[in-house]
Amino acid sequence: MLEMSPIIIDGHQFTAVQMKLPKTNFMAVTNDKGYIMCGALDVALFNSNEKLRERKIIAGRAVGVRTIDQLIDAPLESVTLAAEELGITVGMTGREALLKMV
Repeated sequence: MLEMSPIIIDGHQFTAVQMKLPKTNFMAVTNDKGYIMCGALDVALFNSNEKLRERKIIAGRAVGVRTIDQLIDAPLESVTLAAEELGITVGMTGREALLKMV
């Protein structure tokens, strides 16, 4: 099942996406600039692959989360190079990272 819903963080609108898969969940919170995502995101691939790096994808990854609320509150385990350029860092919460994307 796929669920999409708007969420507001400090007055800014984002879209929460959750897909229930066998034995796991896929989750992301996004806006038109970037996103945070569950452990399924391969940040190392975005940072090491030249073609993907050129796209300047702004994204962060949190691991061990099972709900959108946990994703927003969790510290980011890794971030893309483009996210770092915005001041998004490893250890910052998903909420903090999203607010840097507005």
